[in-house]
Amino acid sequence: MAGTITTAMCNTFKEEILKGVHDLETETLRVALIKPEADIADNYDAATTNYSDLGSDELDDGVGNYSRDVANNNLDISGTNVNLSNGVAWVDFPDLVFQNLTVSAGGALIYNASQGNKAVAVFDFGGTVTSTSGDFTIVFPGGATPDDTNAVIRIS
Repeated sequence: MAGTITTAMCNTFKEEILKGVHDLETETLRVALIKPEADIADNYDAATTNYSDLGSDELDDGVGNYSRDVANNNLDISGTNVNLSNGVAWVDFPDLVFQNLTVSAGGALIYNASQGNKAVAVFDFGGTVTSTSGDFTIVFPGGATPDDTNAVIRIS
């Protein structure tokens, strides 16, 4: 039986934010690409706790610049990305582009490499997304003008 990918902020991340574990302005967040749902054995959702949970369900190193758990998977975070407006704390990131990549992915995991690879959020791509020797782009919802209703991570 195949696993599933469900878009969710990870429960452990919510708890860890309240305990002061994560500092999203200074720490290194990374993205791991998850194989399409038909190819995974486990479920990835709010119960996901760590990057290591992916195991063999993470995409293999592809042709191009995607490699497992390395700096080219870093999300660009700066003080300008962490905001509070209309009672909502939110964070967004510029789109992440992997160049010259040949892969098929079903989703992604954002995790905090500075905090023992703790899981932050899981994203379902809504189907299999494929790239053949081209750019594989993860488009984050905020685009050029993220806000309290249109950002990757929102806490209200």
